[in-house]
Amino acid sequence: MKSIVILISGRGSNLRALLDAVADPALAVRVAAVISNRPAAAGLDVARAAGVPTAVVDHREFGDRQTFDAALAECIEGFGAELVVLAGFMRILGDAFVRRFAGRLINIHPSLLPSFPGLDTHRRALDEGVRVHGCTVHFVTPALDHGPIIVQAAVPVLDGDDVELLSARVLAAEHQIYPLAVRWWAEGRLRLEEGCVRLTPPADVAPVTLISPTVV
Repeated sequence: MKSIVILISGRGSNLRALLDAVADPALAVRVAAVISNRPAAAGLDVARAAGVPTAVVDHREFGDRQTFDAALAECIEGFGAELVVLAGFMRILGDAFVRRFAGRLINIHPSLLPSFPGLDTHRRALDEGVRVHGCTVHFVTPALDHGPIIVQAAVPVLDGDDVELLSARVLAAEHQIYPLAVRWWAEGRLRLEEGCVRLTPPADVAPVTLISPTVV
């Protein structure tokens, strides 16, 4: 059984979806811990209710990003993480941290990268008038929101959408593709080749439009 550690900062919406997925005995994944940089993060209660160990590495207790990153990395390693899953973790991680976990650090971003990296993606998508929006699971690299893409889900932008409506539609897609990406990893189906993700077949079908890596 493979071990993952999930990092959160807030309510734990994607955390719930991941915990539901790993509850399937057919998926040989164990959530070794949920770690937050915020002691009051609601997602910690979600983890505790599921019987998952939790830890807090409060960024406010450190004088700079480097020392925080080092403490966070030691905490993660202490739980024996084979994969680190960022699920609403609202801290930018430094280059040294990212290199330490290269190839085993993934994130979900609420846009179809490389479009709309950074914050306020739904407002920016609406302002640009795009007709398709979505979310992306990717490996984390030092370049913010530009790591190799594992899987994407596309959703329509509808007439009359506001940020709240569009955000809810994208979030529902996030809850489908993040567990899917973790399952592919657990099954050994993901590999990185020259900075690109390759997925071993068979291809998966899900009730969202999936844009997956090249199937070889």
